[in-house]
Amino acid sequence: MRMSDLVAQYILEMLEQQDGNAEIQRNELAGNLGCVPSQINYVITSRFTPEQGYIVESRRGGGGYIRITRVKTDKSTALMHIINSIGSALDKSSAEIMIKNMYSQSIIDERIAKILISAMSERVYTDIPQEQRNMLRARIFKNMLLSLYN
Repeated sequence: MRMSDLVAQYILEMLEQQDGNAEIQRNELAGNLGCVPSQINYVITSRFTPEQGYIVESRRGGGGYIRITRVKTDKSTALMHIINSIGSALDKSSAEIMIKNMYSQSIIDERIAKILISAMSERVYTDIPQEQRNMLRARIFKNMLLSLYN
């Protein structure tokens, strides 16, 4: 597992344990996980965005912190936010992060999550030219999510 995945997993566990709110001391977390503080910043800015259902606040200085709050929305609103955040191309790892977030927020169940992950797998797109894979993956993912919307 990559370091960014470990950091994201740790933060998600914190959010789960603390009812959707986590306050993080960046340097302390980096020390606990054995990474550099900039890795924490990268994970937060790429995986805990408003489009993915999170509000991030930060306070700098000696007692500084990063506060992450999971926004509670209904299933339809959450799905539309995700669909609108996808854009015209989607790589496999971003799709998997979105799927895991939807599952952890109970937007989808485990069966649907497995189906979505399977459809986003790189194996599905091996016959598609490399430069077109992420565009096709985005279209398929959006269409699958739209089918869940109703």
